Amino acid sequence: MRANMNYSRLRFAIAPMMDWTDRHCRFFHRRLTRHALLYTEMVVADAVIHGDRERLLGFHADEHPVALQLGGSEPRKLADAARIGAASGYDEINLNVGCPSDRVQSGTFGACLMRTPGLVADCVAAMKAAVAVPVTVKCRLGVDDQDTESALDAVADGVFAAGADALWVHARKAWLEGLSPKQNRDIPPLDYQRVYRLKARLPDRFVGINGGIATLDEAAAHLAHVDGVMLGRSAYHTPAILAEADRRFFDPGAVAADIAGVVDEMARYADAHIAAGGRLSHVTRHMVGLCHGLPGARRFRQILSTEATRPGADGRVLRAAFAAVAESAASEAA
Repeated sequence: MRANMNYSRLRFAIAPMMDWTDRHCRFFHRRLTRHALLYTEMVVADAVIHGDRERLLGFHADEHPVALQLGGSEPRKLADAARIGAASGYDEINLNVGCPSDRVQSGTFGACLMRTPGLVADCVAAMKAAVAVPVTVKCRLGVDDQDTESALDAVADGVFAAGADALWVHARKAWLEGLSPKQNRDIPPLDYQRVYRLKARLPDRFVGINGGIATLDEAAAHLAHVDGVMLGRSAYHTPAILAEADRRFFDPGAVAADIAGVVDEMARYADAHIAAGGRLSHVTRHMVGLCHGLPGARRFRQILSTEATRPGADGRVLRAAFAAVAESAASEAA
């Protein structure tokens, strides 16, 4: 898909989430949905340029389509990092204009950039000039006391004029004064209607929505108003909902992922990761919510949370955890 991302067909994505959407998480999510666009955690441009690229940018070929999210505010550095990301094989390069953490505030990027739409446009223009793959932006409605009508319009108009291929909007403000990053995910009120108005004003541009969307039914309802929907925490905490995403949003004939088959694949993947020097918990920490709502789900969580961290733990622990779910289901049926 590289250099040919078809945004007219892109309807569903899994959000970039710091400390969560690493390569193991993305490989797991790809077992559940073959078509959703996956995103990396935000990687700072300086780290891409000067850091361990295999550790920061490495990914499995099965992850496609997969986008690299960059953090930064210097057009030249972002262009260099985008070039490296594209050469590494990413299908899209995304600029973070929404993260409210102290770390990004001190570096004057992330949500801070909502205050400088001209700089955001310059960053996008530099990235577009550097790569052939799509360049996109993920932003908030605004920050602190900004008026969300003018703030969001300014960013959107600037990035699209600079050549951005898509804009994803987290439908909340970011409060950089007085709220922690965690609080910024819950306390500022959601305003989906503001994103709908942006899309109505820009009918020929790809505008996607993110923030507080918990189910595929909710995602489908949003698609009546915007071009794409991005799930974050609900996809992470209850990943089994992704098993129906391909059928709902991409291919009515798609068959839902078989959870038992997913567990078996992930056990084999985990064993390969361990053989390369990794630990089982690097993989299973992303899978704790897989059996949410099923009989035996609590036992599944307990086994992964305790046994997966023990020395010598391997894919057998994951298989044993799922066997406990199967046993509970059989007991209920009896």
